Amino acid sequence: MRRFHDHEGNAWVASIARAEGGDYKGRFYFVVEGEGVGEGRRVFLTDVRWNSSRTAERTLSTMSEVELRRRLRSALGRTRRAAAV
Repeated sequence: MRRFHDHEGNAWVASIARAEGGDYKGRFYFVVEGEGVGEGRRVFLTDVRWNSSRTAERTLSTMSEVELRRRLRSALGRTRRAAAV
């Protein structure tokens, strides 16, 4: 789990979620949740996937804040586009 702030100063927490199913490949994926002002807002970025929780946690712990903000923008943009359809 990683806490970071977006370009507007809002607090977010990046973490890993696990998909259920028989296939282990790509079972773990990227999730971002808002804190404070955005509390309760949860965004999934399911195209960022890992085969194991160990790899997912290691990757998340080494991501820069710039990368975390970029992933958040991507996830939020996809959410907005999907809601507009």
